[in-house]
Amino acid sequence: MQALIHSPEKVIDVMDAGTTMRFLTAYFSVTRQQKILTGTPRMKERPVSLLVDALRTLGVQMDYQEKEGFPPIAIRGFDSQKTASLEIAGNVSSQYISALMMVAPTLPQGLELRLTGIVASVPYIQMTVELMKTFGISVEFQGNRIRIDAQDYRPATLTIEADWSAASYWYGFTALADEASIQLPHVTQKSWQGDVAIVEIMKMLGVDTRFEKNGAHLTKQSHHSHLDWDFTHCPDLAQTVLPVCAVKGINGSFTGLESLRIKETDRIAALQNELAKVGCHLTEDQKGRWLLSPGNIPKKPITIQTYHDHRMAMGFAPWACLAELTIEQPQVVDKSYPGFWEDMKTVGFEFIG
Repeated sequence: MQALIHSPEKVIDVMDAGTTMRFLTAYFSVTRQQKILTGTPRMKERPVSLLVDALRTLGVQMDYQEKEGFPPIAIRGFDSQKTASLEIAGNVSSQYISALMMVAPTLPQGLELRLTGIVASVPYIQMTVELMKTFGISVEFQGNRIRIDAQDYRPATLTIEADWSAASYWYGFTALADEASIQLPHVTQKSWQGDVAIVEIMKMLGVDTRFEKNGAHLTKQSHHSHLDWDFTHCPDLAQTVLPVCAVKGINGSFTGLESLRIKETDRIAALQNELAKVGCHLTEDQKGRWLLSPGNIPKKPITIQTYHDHRMAMGFAPWACLAELTIEQPQVVDKSYPGFWEDMKTVGFEFIG
């Protein structure tokens, strides 16, 4: 993101970064930069039509270069704003909504967004609201309506929170280790991030969190035999939580997993494939509800496919507490947590080869 937002190149390659694709599509559109945005083969399978349709309605001229509804996309121009009001589905990815929100103050007429249906990932929308306010923008967000008038951003000093998504994997290690005492620096109990929900989830899976001056202290405690959880507002935690349940003997009933279909991979299919390696089954017993029946760690070594997805690698890594584990394409962690394997070494894990 940091490199591409200032790039003078005509073709912008976001590789496998979905957030970058969505945010830069909106940014380059309203700043009237003629760019072609593309990415990896998987990125070209990830839909972007909701955002493109919204930007076209605003007046941006855009074309698909290959498959309709998917990258690569070419931004041709933006002469004038055609409307100050848009409807957009709220149940897909909050990143489409955040992308439009962040450019809204720069539009001559501002923008009102009406979110249709159930709104997923509300904490991420609220995070966008709070960050925009930090930089001087007034935002109205009530129910399914977001209103942002034309106004100017102002510089501000900001300390970026530690990443709760990355912290979640250490909850997995704590839950599965025989003994554990882990310090997570800089994570705070009060957070705009939806993934802070890992604290409550892991309380049921055997992890106690004590917040201290410099972060969080994780230790083991007793766990429940069943977990019910709605991942609507924290879908990225699914790949942390389900592998723990699978090998800890915890049955699960889960909702809010729909957006996992359009991530770096089809994460539901990937989870089903890899959980099956320990005899765990993840099945949809009715539309939108998934049941997990746990398995057992086998005596033989386990190999986990990552499907070019950083969260598959890190979410299954805690199984190394229980068995010899091989992670295919370990470099995928570079997307969000490049020091992950080194951090595992610091707590005593040994790597072969």
